Amino acid sequence: MKVYLTLLVVAALMAYAATPAMRHLAFRAGAVTAVRDRDVHKLPTARLGGIAIFLGIAAGIVIAQNIPFLAPVFEASGAVWGVLGGAAIVCALGMADDIWDLDWMAKLAGQVLAALVMAWGGVQLVTVPIAGLTIGSSYLSLAATVIVVVVAMNAVNFVDGLDGLAAGMVAIGGAAFLTYTYVLARSASPGDYSSLASLILAVLVGACLGFLPHNLHPARIFMGDSGSMVLGLTIAGAAIVVTGQIDPTVVSERERIPAFIPIVLPLMVVAVPLIDMTLAVVRRLLKGQSPFMPDAHHLHHVLLRAGHSHRWAVGVLYVWTAVLSFGTVSLVFLPWEQSLVLVGVGLTIAALITFSPALRRRLSKSWRAAGDKARPLQRITPEGHHREHDDDGALADHAPAGAAHEGPASASAPTTALPTKERP
Repeated sequence: MKVYLTLLVVAALMAYAATPAMRHLAFRAGAVTAVRDRDVHKLPTARLGGIAIFLGIAAGIVIAQNIPFLAPVFEASGAVWGVLGGAAIVCALGMADDIWDLDWMAKLAGQVLAALVMAWGGVQLVTVPIAGLTIGSSYLSLAATVIVVVVAMNAVNFVDGLDGLAAGMVAIGGAAFLTYTYVLARSASPGDYSSLASLILAVLVGACLGFLPHNLHPARIFMGDSGSMVLGLTIAGAAIVVTGQIDPTVVSERERIPAFIPIVLPLMVVAVPLIDMTLAVVRRLLKGQSPFMPDAHHLHHVLLRAGHSHRWAVGVLYVWTAVLSFGTVSLVFLPWEQSLVLVGVGLTIAALITFSPALRRRLSKSWRAAGDKARPLQRITPEGHHREHDDDGALADHAPAGAAHEGPASASAPTTALPTKERP
């Protein structure tokens, strides 16, 4: 596990260090998200944060290639390079879309190409663990792989609507998935804990964690399509490796790990994005609209209209992801009765904070009141801005009337004068 944690840190540091440069590049290239009626951000914001996420993943994989412990992963097949190659394609595709606004058919074609590259690299769905089903046809296997990857990419893209939401959810679900794949590797191959899925998930979680400090509300940069598609493709790659290339019956006999976990856990990791995407597609089709038509009725929009603040809405979806993914993983470590109790408690807590915005407001008031006793209500920064706490207890900038508001990295010109591109 120390090796995987080290790679996680490497990916996090690379993503964290690369993000400010990507923000500067986004302003220079005009990859800036405009503010529209259905958006929740208040100022035009840079995109292209997904490039930093990709660089974090790539750095972790390159370092891993030189670690003897992981040599079997690279010697067995070119699967890891297939995942990285597919991620590079969708990262470039997303960057082009963030700058020039590609047609949806062009993006879909690029997604299919990336999935094919990953499949040709050896990451291909060949079995379904629940029924012990083997996909006999190579063409059906290839088609199934492409469908899984494309759906995962678009699911993450659909849910990427609030600051820190997509990166945080993938980091949480990926951490649960990493825990499972490590246990699976130890059980299936005693003495050799190297695992392609664990490697992919470690660098994925690290890249998300490194990007998050720049993306939390109020975000200084968005990941854009270059990030959401990379996250979706990478998590799908890990899921295919575990679901379709590891025989869970061997592990079940040794560790009594339920045979359905390899296919259920990946679904739980992306359950919230999948639900959001499914509801959006059905909603738009019933209205006679294109399923790719953007609207303001995603799950995060519903939470905001219900009275949750920006950060609490993100936190609610974090909680649901944690309960579903870690609750599923708990079946590996606990008897199923105890695991069901744990999941039940988690779902109850998640439901309470989801459907009780008043509870959030009472907690926020309590925290703000406690903070007021320990700090002045207002300070003046050297720039003349008032620094106050918002309803989440976080510091917010309020410029004096008539003053131009600049981003945290201080662009040379006011952000409102920059070319902007709408956020999907």
